[in-house]
Amino acid sequence: MTNPTACLFTLLLALPALAQAGGAPSRSGADVLAGRDCEPLRGRKVGLITNHSGRTSRGNRTVDVIAGADSVSLVALFSPEHGWEGLLDEKTTDTRDGPTGLPVYSLYGETRVPTEPMLRGIDTLVFDIQDVGCRFYTYVSTMRNCLEAAAAHKLRFVVLDRPNPIGGLRLEGPVLAAARRDFVGAHTIPLRHGLTAGELARMIVGEEGLQVDLHVVKCEGWRRADLWDRTGLLWINPSPNMRSLTQALLYPGIGLLEGTNLSVGRGTDTPFEVLGAPWCDGVRLAARLRAADLPGVTFVPVAFTPAASRFRGERCSGINVAITDWRTFEPVRTGVHVACALRALHRDAWDTRKLDWLLKHEPTAAAILAGRPADEIVASWQQDLDLFRMRRQPFLLYE
Repeated sequence: MTNPTACLFTLLLALPALAQAGGAPSRSGADVLAGRDCEPLRGRKVGLITNHSGRTSRGNRTVDVIAGADSVSLVALFSPEHGWEGLLDEKTTDTRDGPTGLPVYSLYGETRVPTEPMLRGIDTLVFDIQDVGCRFYTYVSTMRNCLEAAAAHKLRFVVLDRPNPIGGLRLEGPVLAAARRDFVGAHTIPLRHGLTAGELARMIVGEEGLQVDLHVVKCEGWRRADLWDRTGLLWINPSPNMRSLTQALLYPGIGLLEGTNLSVGRGTDTPFEVLGAPWCDGVRLAARLRAADLPGVTFVPVAFTPAASRFRGERCSGINVAITDWRTFEPVRTGVHVACALRALHRDAWDTRKLDWLLKHEPTAAAILAGRPADEIVASWQQDLDLFRMRRQPFLLYE
C-alpha cells in the first residue's frame, strides 16, 4: 500500500527540480499588476504604450485591466511599429480602441515620439509590449523614445516586464557604438542582448542619466536560462513575421541580412527560416554551411516563391536554416557564416551596400567583404561582449 506521507515528502523534494524544468508557469508584469488590482498605478493618470501582445496569461488585455481598475484613470493609448493590432508592415496612423473608445496614438507614423498634445492629462506612462531580445527589433526603441519623453515632461514611467523569449544568458554580436544609435539601434548593446524590456529601461536610464521616475513591475518565475518554451506562457506573434520561438531565435542572425538583396522568407509561411534569391545556389550554399559544423543548426537546400516583400512572385533558390537544438544554437554566429558563404559563392550577385544597416559595425562588415574567416570575425567581438556583460550587471532583475 502506498504511504501518502512518503509520496508528499517525495513531491516536496521534487518541486525545485520541477520549477527548474519549467513546471511552474511564469507570470508577466501584466499578470502581477492584475493580481495586485493595479495598486502600483493607484491615483495615476495613465498613458499606455502597448499593442495586441499586451495581455495577461488569462487572455485579458492590459488595456482592460487598467481601464477597469479602481482609482486609475486611463487617458490614452500609444501603439508601436506594426500598429495597434500588430498586423501592419508599414507606417501606421492614429486610431481608436473600440472597447474603451480611447484614442490610440501611433508612434510609427508622423512621429515616433509622444508629443505634448498626446501627453495632455497624463502623469504616468506604462509600457507593456512583448520584445524578442534582438537589438534591431524596434519595440524597445519606442520604449526609449517614450522614456525620454517621460523625462522631458516629468512623468512617471512604468514597465510591465515580460520574459526575453530567447533567454537572458547568451550574448552575441558586436556592441553598438553610441554614435550609431538610431531607431534600429536603441542603445549600446549587442545584437542578442539577453535583457528584458525592464532591464533595458533601467540600463538606458542609468547610463544616459535620464531624470525619470522609473518603476519596473517584475515577472515572476522567469529565470535567465529560460527560453519561451520554459515559461508556460502562450506565444502571441509579437509582429506579423515573428510567428514562433524558432523564428525569434533565428532573427538576430538571419534578420541582420535584410538590407541586402536577399529574401529572408517574408511573404512565405516560414519567415527567417528560409533565405535565398533568384541568383543564389542553394545546394552549394547549404553544403558549405553544413561543412562548418555549427552548433544546434543544419542547412537544407530549398526553393521558394515569396508572395510578398522582396522577390515577390519570383522563384528563389536558397536554404532552410533548421535549428536542431535551441539551447546551443548561436544565431549571430550563424548569420555571419551565412554572410561569409554568400560572399565566397556569389561575390558579384550579392549586393552588400546595405550590409551594415542592421549590423551597425563597420569592422565586421569590412571583414565579411574582405573574406575573413567567420569564426575569426565572431571572436573579434569577445572583449566588447565581456565589457557589456559587466556593464549590464547592475541593471539585472532576474537570476
